[in-house]
Amino acid sequence: MSRHNPRIRLAAVLVALSASLPLCSQAASEFVTPGKLTYGTAATFMPFEFMKDGKLTGFDIDMINALSKEIKLTPVAMPMEFKGLIPALQGKRLDIINSAMYVNPTRAAQVDFVPYLKIGSQVIVRKGNPAGITGRDLSLCGKNIAVTLGGIEESQAREDNKHCLAASKPAINVMTFPAATDSAVAVAQGRADAEFLSTPGSVALMTEKPGMFETTGDEFEANTHIAIAVRKGDTETKALLEKGLQAMVKDGTYQQLIEKWHFPASVSIF
Repeated sequence: MSRHNPRIRLAAVLVALSASLPLCSQAASEFVTPGKLTYGTAATFMPFEFMKDGKLTGFDIDMINALSKEIKLTPVAMPMEFKGLIPALQGKRLDIINSAMYVNPTRAAQVDFVPYLKIGSQVIVRKGNPAGITGRDLSLCGKNIAVTLGGIEESQAREDNKHCLAASKPAINVMTFPAATDSAVAVAQGRADAEFLSTPGSVALMTEKPGMFETTGDEFEANTHIAIAVRKGDTETKALLEKGLQAMVKDGTYQQLIEKWHFPASVSIF
């Protein structure tokens, strides 16, 4: 009897139709602008996101463009300072944060993460290493260390300063700058003795400025994940991004981007 009832038949069709719709359509109502993926980015972290010739570029920008295509949304960048990204996401002015955000417990308490790379960091010095720094160790004590304001590099340098003080060594002068490129300029000019920079960033810096910088000591915190951030509890957007990333891995786009930006093979988490 029920299959001859037009209302019941219509309801069954609607249920079947909704189940067959792509995930992006189901989540679209949660976006800042329907059909668009509004992402926050602090374009100060070469080679992930930075400005070149007046245009936003970098690995993360290429990645989000490819990912948006996979999930059938239009990417819309909203540049801002790094420290403003999480408040903007929580305030629903953004759908996601796409800004090479390092995963740590403090941030994980505020946002949910979709990891896409794992990286380490290196100590960058001027060519010839005039300050005689041997790596992320007590040779940093009493030195001027340039870091990005609010980034993980700042917390790393301040932690190292505690080690210097505990060893009765001179304090590190932690010099904060709005962008990694500003830190590099300070090192090049001799205003800073060293900079903490991601390993991919180190490769990009020395490719763009050959003969000006060198690394010293071993790579550190080499299993640090970086991720896209979504609002806490936003399981639909998280699942959508994960689905898109898996598609990029399957069709080879993910590996092509790693190779395009000359990242070491160790960055892949897939």
